[in-house]
Amino acid sequence: MKQVLTFGEMLMRLKTPGYSRILQANSFEATFGGAEMNVAVSLAQFGDAVGCVTKLPQNPLGDAARNTLRRYGVDTSRVLRGGPRLGIYFFEKGTDIRPTNVVYDRAGSSFATARRAEFDWPRLLQNVGCFYFSGITAAVSPELAAALEDALRCCRENNIPVVCDLNYRGKMWAPQQAQPVMNRLMQYVTVCIANDEDFEASLGIAAFDGDMSRGIEQIAQFRSSMQEITKRYPACKTVASVLRNIHSVDESEWMGILLQDGQFTETAVRKIHVMEGVGAGDAFGAGLVHGLLHRKQPQEVIDFALSASVLKLMIGGDLNLVKEQEVAAVMQKGAGARLSR
Repeated sequence: MKQVLTFGEMLMRLKTPGYSRILQANSFEATFGGAEMNVAVSLAQFGDAVGCVTKLPQNPLGDAARNTLRRYGVDTSRVLRGGPRLGIYFFEKGTDIRPTNVVYDRAGSSFATARRAEFDWPRLLQNVGCFYFSGITAAVSPELAAALEDALRCCRENNIPVVCDLNYRGKMWAPQQAQPVMNRLMQYVTVCIANDEDFEASLGIAAFDGDMSRGIEQIAQFRSSMQEITKRYPACKTVASVLRNIHSVDESEWMGILLQDGQFTETAVRKIHVMEGVGAGDAFGAGLVHGLLHRKQPQEVIDFALSASVLKLMIGGDLNLVKEQEVAAVMQKGAGARLSR
């Protein structure tokens, strides 16, 4: 079976105890994550063949990061080693009206200082059936954006489908920096994931007015913007989005929408009590890819993706450590109330 290959940075996550602020913390819980690596782990949990490309330092921290991927079934044979350090992000968990906050310490990391020429894409893409990246990787450095473009050209030459989660991060670049880069990369993308501000910040296509409490009410604009993506980027035949009404850090409503071959498919709205709001977008991306890989019907594809996403909201850390059967159970109304014996 050909692999899904993800390309991005793996970071150490340092979380404050409980709901403590970074200013208060005397200790941090160390785990690992990062958008494309989260997707890889999630796909491995679903039983899919998946590998990753990243660069980690040749030291015990790099070993621990790599071993996390191995532990959960991701092929790490393409991981590059070397460079100065592992990237870090600090995480403080919000609650009610106090938002969750992230502080990045990733400048000068092994991945951020990697050079375009280090990535031998004809070799790295051997036995690959799908390539996955996010806008976060493109934002890390111009060298990595160029490396991505090399990868995508190679994918096109070898008829490898490309999935892009736009995944805009305002702490990493501004829209005027993101849009020229993402516009170039989107020429090669066959499946696009866009949520909330991603449409406008990454591509200059308005879909969302910034009011997180009423995202679902803006579904008509989302539909129009999804169609605009397929018009602007002819290779892209599939677009998926999560729409949310966020009432507080802990309470929200979620739904998914899929545009595939000109037809829209939507999920029901799910009311969610959030335990930790990190990695749900990556879980959605992995669920979407899993459904598409296995040629599920559009309704099952988007229901599976959204169910995987909301399950992640109940799991600490970056990684969505759930099996396909658990996601399938959540797709059935009331499944979460049952005791698994």
